[in-house]
Amino acid sequence: MALPNPIPDNPTRWDGWKNYNSDNLYDRLCLSYGSNPNAEQIEENCRQLLVWWQKKLPLKNQPSNPISQLLRGGLDEAPAFLAEARTKLLDPVARAAVDVQLHAQIVAEALTEFKKLLSFVLADKKLSAEDEQRLYERGAGLGLSREEMDAEVQSIGAERVVAPPPAIEVPAPVTVAAPVAPVSVAVAPEEPDPFSEFRRMLRLSKLSLDGGEMTDDQRDAMCNMGESLGLTGGQAEDLIDEYLEAASGLPAAPVVAVKVAPHKPAAVVTAKPAVVVAKKPDVSAAATPRRVPVSPLAAAQERQKYANFTNSIAMEMLLVSSGQFQQGSAALEAAEHEQPVTPVTVSCFHLARHPVTNAQFEAFDPKHREKRAAWADEKHPVVYVNSREAEQFCQWLSQKEGKRYRLPTEAEWEYAARGSDNLVFPWGSVLDAGHFANFADKNTTFAWRDAVIDDGFAETAPVGSYPRGKSPFGIEDLAGNVFEWCADFFEAYKGKERMNPRGPAAGMKRIYRGGSWKSRPGSLRASARHFNLPDYSSNDVGFRVVCECVE
Repeated sequence: MALPNPIPDNPTRWDGWKNYNSDNLYDRLCLSYGSNPNAEQIEENCRQLLVWWQKKLPLKNQPSNPISQLLRGGLDEAPAFLAEARTKLLDPVARAAVDVQLHAQIVAEALTEFKKLLSFVLADKKLSAEDEQRLYERGAGLGLSREEMDAEVQSIGAERVVAPPPAIEVPAPVTVAAPVAPVSVAVAPEEPDPFSEFRRMLRLSKLSLDGGEMTDDQRDAMCNMGESLGLTGGQAEDLIDEYLEAASGLPAAPVVAVKVAPHKPAAVVTAKPAVVVAKKPDVSAAATPRRVPVSPLAAAQERQKYANFTNSIAMEMLLVSSGQFQQGSAALEAAEHEQPVTPVTVSCFHLARHPVTNAQFEAFDPKHREKRAAWADEKHPVVYVNSREAEQFCQWLSQKEGKRYRLPTEAEWEYAARGSDNLVFPWGSVLDAGHFANFADKNTTFAWRDAVIDDGFAETAPVGSYPRGKSPFGIEDLAGNVFEWCADFFEAYKGKERMNPRGPAAGMKRIYRGGSWKSRPGSLRASARHFNLPDYSSNDVGFRVVCECVE
C-alpha cells in the first residue's frame, strides 16, 4: 500500500498504519518489493510514518478513546519496527537477504496454488495429454518453470496416459484377371497453421515492398484476414510488424506464437496389404504457448535474473518487470488520439531512473555544454536535444557499455509510468501539490500557469527533485520537468490487443511524452500523447534510455 500524501490523521481512513509490524519490511514503510525504492524514498517514508505515530502518543493517556483502542500496541511498538525496516533496507547486504526471503515466499505461494490445481486434475493420478497441457499453461501463468512443474507432478507419482491414435488401414488390392495399375491412396494433408498461412498471405500481398507505407485501411484489412484464419488481433498485428520490418531491411522481431507443426504435402501410398500407424506423440514434452510472464512470481524471477545496475556514466538502470496495461485513456479530459484504449502486454526492460543529465550527455558530446542555461548544472536534464541526437547518444552508450541501449517505445514509456493499475499520473490519480512534479506553477509567467501551486522551480529542476512522484517501478521525473523522446513515430491506436508494440519507424511527427516545466497539469497525465518534428529541439525537451534485457 503506497503512502498517501498527506497521510490521513484518522487511522480509520487509511489502513497502511496496520503494516507497522509486518514481516515484509517494505510493507512496514508503505513501499513495495517491485518499486525499486532508493535510499531517499526509504528515509522519507520512514520519517513521515514516525511523525504520524508520534502525533498519536497522547492517546496513550486516553485508554477509553476508540482511536487509542484501535491503535493499541502500535503506540509503543511502531517506532522500533519502522526503524528496523529503515536500517535493514538501507543496508545493501541486509536488503539483499530480505529480497531473497521475499522471493522464496512468492515461489512457495505459486507452488501452493499449483498443487491445488494438481489435486483437482489428478484425482486418480491419471494425467491425459489434454489435461497436462492445460495444467502446464496454468502453471506458466503463475510464473513457474517447466522444471518446477515437472518436479511437483513427479512427486505425486502421476501417470501420463496416452490414448493410442486410431490406425489407418489400407485395404488389400482387388484381384482381377487383367493387370491394372497400382491404386494410389492420398493421405489427407495436415491443415496449414494460421501463422505460416498468414505470413504467406502477407508475402503474396507485396505491400510496402516498393518502399511505401502500409495504410491504416490496408493494415485493418490484413488484420481481418488474420483473424479469419484463427489468429488474435494482437498476433496478426505482430506478424504484420514482422513483415514490415523484413520488407524495410530491418531485423525482424520474434513473434510470440503457439508452435504448430509445419504443413506437409500429401503423401502418396501404393496400395498394399499393410497397416500404417500414426507416430506416437511425445506427451512428456507437451508444449505450452510462449507468453510474456505477468504473475508475481514471474516478476520476482525477472528481478533476480535482470538485476538493477548503475552504468559507467552514473546512470541508474531499474528493471521494469513484464506486465499488461491499457494504453490510452477514455477519460473526459483525454484527447482523441489517446483512443481507442488498447490492451498491451510488455516484456521486461531496464529504464533509467532519471532523464539523461547534462553531465551524462556531455560525456558523449562535450560541445553541448554551450547550450546549457547559466543556472543549469550537471544534474539538470539535458535539453535542446532532437530525437536523432538522442538516438546517436544511445548508439554511443551501447558501444561503450557493450549493452543494447535505445529510446523507449511509446508503450514501454507509458507502462513504466502507469504500471498495471493504469494510474492517471505516475504517483496516483491526483495532482494537488508541488511535491510530485515540475510544471507551469506560480513561478512561471504563462497564461495557463497554476498560480496556487509552488513546485520550487521556474524552469527545469535537477533530476530526482521529486521522489514522491515516482512511478510504481520507482522511475522518477516521468511527469513534468522535460518532455522525453520515444522511439516511435506517431500513429493512431488500433484498439486491438498488442504485444510489445512498436510504432512506425519513420514519419512526419515523432512521439515525446511526459510534459515539461511549461506544461499544464493535464499534460502530465501518463496517457497524454505529444509529438513534434524529429529534428525539433527546445529548452523543455530531453530523453531517457532503455537497456534491453538480453537472454
